[in-house]
Amino acid sequence: MASEEELFASVDALLNEEPHLPPPAERARLREAAGITQARLATALKTTTQSVKNWENGRSEPKSPRLEAYQRLLKGWAAKYPAPGAAPAHAPARAASTEPAASRVETADAPQAPAVPAAAPARPATPWPAATSRRPATKKAAQPAADPRFPHGPLAVLDGDGCAYGVDGIMLDCPATTVPELVEWTLRESGLGAPKLNRYGKDSDPLIVLTAAAAVKLGLPERLQGHEQRRSLRLPEDHPVVKQVAKAKWRLTQRGFGPWARIYRKAQGRERQCVQLAILSWDALDERSWPGVTEMEPADIARVLGVYATRVITPRGSTAVSGLELMTALRPPTRAVRDEATGNWVSAHNPGSLGTEPMDPAPPEATPEHPVVVDSGWSGGFLDEEAYQWVRDVSLLTDEECTLPYAVGLDLNTAFLAAAARLVVGLSAPDHFHAPAFNPKIPGSWLVDLSHVEVDPRLPSPFTPDGTRPTGPAWYQTHTVAYAQELGYNVAPIEAYLRRETGAYLDPWHDRLKNAYVDTLADLGVTRELSDTEFLAAMERHKDVDPAMAAVLAAIKATVKGGIGKLRERPQGKKYKEGERWPALQRPTWRPDIRAAVISKARVNMHRKLTNMAKMTGLYPLAVLSDCVVYPSPGESPLDFLPYAASGKPQPGGFRLGPTPGLAKLEGVQSMLWAVDLMEQDHNPARHIKGGDAVLDEGE
Repeated sequence: MASEEELFASVDALLNEEPHLPPPAERARLREAAGITQARLATALKTTTQSVKNWENGRSEPKSPRLEAYQRLLKGWAAKYPAPGAAPAHAPARAASTEPAASRVETADAPQAPAVPAAAPARPATPWPAATSRRPATKKAAQPAADPRFPHGPLAVLDGDGCAYGVDGIMLDCPATTVPELVEWTLRESGLGAPKLNRYGKDSDPLIVLTAAAAVKLGLPERLQGHEQRRSLRLPEDHPVVKQVAKAKWRLTQRGFGPWARIYRKAQGRERQCVQLAILSWDALDERSWPGVTEMEPADIARVLGVYATRVITPRGSTAVSGLELMTALRPPTRAVRDEATGNWVSAHNPGSLGTEPMDPAPPEATPEHPVVVDSGWSGGFLDEEAYQWVRDVSLLTDEECTLPYAVGLDLNTAFLAAAARLVVGLSAPDHFHAPAFNPKIPGSWLVDLSHVEVDPRLPSPFTPDGTRPTGPAWYQTHTVAYAQELGYNVAPIEAYLRRETGAYLDPWHDRLKNAYVDTLADLGVTRELSDTEFLAAMERHKDVDPAMAAVLAAIKATVKGGIGKLRERPQGKKYKEGERWPALQRPTWRPDIRAAVISKARVNMHRKLTNMAKMTGLYPLAVLSDCVVYPSPGESPLDFLPYAASGKPQPGGFRLGPTPGLAKLEGVQSMLWAVDLMEQDHNPARHIKGGDAVLDEGE
C-alpha cells in the first residue's frame, strides 16, 4: 500500500506539470461561444491577433506566462459553455470526454508521440493553396503515417523574430538566441526529424534553415567574405560562435562552420545528437539547383524544402551531396545480425550495399591524379565514358534538310536516372584478366578495339563522347562493348578489370527519385494521362503553375546529375598535389566505375533511339549534347517529325513524349538557318537551342 509521502509526491508531480490545453478546435469553439473576437482576446493576453489564430489552428502554442492565463480563461469558458452532448461536471469519471467527437475519432488509434515541451499541433492549417494535380485521387499513393517521434516534420526555417516555419504550415516559437541554444531546442523541444528510409539505416537529423536575420540574431555574420571558392566558406576557428559551440561541448565536422554546418555530440546508445544548419545568406541553396528559393518567404522556403525532404531526403548539403547521401540511406552499409556464438546482436555487411570501407578502382577507371595511377606508373589509358557532345559535319547536311524551316530540340527527362534503372554494377574490388571472353552480364572495364564498327557518318559513334570513330584499342564499360555486339560485330577483349560480386545497387535510388520526379510534375499539372498535344501545352506553362513546386522539380533533377557526378569527385583546391589522396576517396561511394556504367548506358540508349529514328523517319540529328538532341523539322513542334503508328500511338524504339524518366519533352525551337550558322562556327546547337543567340558568349 502506498505511503502518505509517495501519494503527496505524486500529487506534487501533477501540480508541477505544464498546463494542458484543450484541442485547437475546442479553443476556437469556446471563444466563439463566449462572443469574444480574436483581436479582443489578443489584447487581453497582451499578444497579437496572429498568435491567437496560430493557437486556434494548431500552428503554435502559447508560452508562460500566457499559457497559464490562457488555460484559466479556457477552463472558465468550458464551465459556462460545455460542448454539445458533453456530460455535466458532476458526472462520473467514465463519462464522455468534452473533446469534440470528430477529434476523438481522428486520434483514437493514432500512436502517441513522446512528451515534447512544444506540444505537437493537431492539424496545422496550410497558408498556401494546395498544388493542383490532374491525376485521379484513387491513383494517389497513400502517404505514410507521421512518425510520432517527429510530429513537426523534418525541418524548419527560422526567421529573425524567433518563429520557426515547418512543413504543412506549422509555426513554432524558438526562444534560442545562441547557436548552442538553438541546437538544444531543436533536439529537445522542436519535434523535428525524419524516420530512416531503410530498416537498417539511420533517422535523418533535423535541419534548421537560417534566414539572414536569424543568422545575425544568433551572432553569425550575414555574409561570409574573403574566399574565392564557395566550398571554402567557413567561420574562422576563433570566431565567437565557434567558441560557443566548443564551450557547450558540441562538435563541428571537419568542414567547419560553413553554409551547411553539422553540429553534433557522440551518439548515446541509439540516440543520435546531431543538427544540420543551412544558412541562406551564405549561399547554402545554390540558385542553379533551387531557382528563386532564397528570395521566397520563410513559409514558402519551408514548403519547398519540406516537399523535397518528404519525397527525396532531408537536404544535407548541395543537391549533389544529397543525391549521394540518398544512395547510402537507401542501401545502408551494415545491418544488425545475431552472433551465433554469443547470441548478441552485432553489425555486419548489408548485402547489396557498398560496405563501409573505401575501395580503390582499377587503374583505367581512376583519374590521372589518383594514387593507384601515380604509384603504379600506369600508362595504359583510361575509360572515357562521358555524355555526348557531338555536332554533325556541316558537309553532310543534305539540300532537303537545309530547306526545312525549323530546328527542334528534344530533351530526355532525367536520362541518367532512366539509365540507372535495373543497372547491375560491381560491388566488390576489381580483378584483372587477360584476353577474357566478353560477357555482357559482368560489369567492369574492357580493353577492346572497336575501330572496325561501321556507323552512319550522319550519326555519332556510340563509343566516344565526341562521336568520332575509335582509331584503335581503348577502355570501355560493359554496356558500350555489349552495344557493339548488339550491332552485330565481333568483340575480342585484350584485357579487363571485372567484379565478381554484383547487384542493382542504384535500384531503390532510381525508384525514389523517379516517383519524386513524376509526382512533382503531376503537382504542376503534367500527368501521364495527357495526350502528347496536352503534354506539350502543360510543359510550356508548368513552371508558372506553382513556383515552389517548380523549384522542387529543379532540385530533383539536380540531385540526379549531382549524385552521379559525386561518384567520381575530383580533388579540389590549388594546394592539391598529384598522387595525394583527397577527402572524397575516403567514401565507399567514390566509385567512378558506377558513374561510368550509368553514363555508358545513357549514351547507348541515346544512340539506339537515334538509329531507330533514322530507320523509321529518315531523319538524322544535327547535334547531341548529353540528353538533348536537335532535329531538322518541317514544323515548330516535335509532333511534326516524331514517328506515330496509324492508330495515333507513338512508334516504339524512337523518341516518345511524356513525363517519366527517359521520355522526351520539347527543349526549344529555332530556325534551321540559325542552327546551320552555329554548326559552321563549331558551336553546338543543342547547347543553345533553348535560349538562342543570347548564350553564345558562354562558349562551348
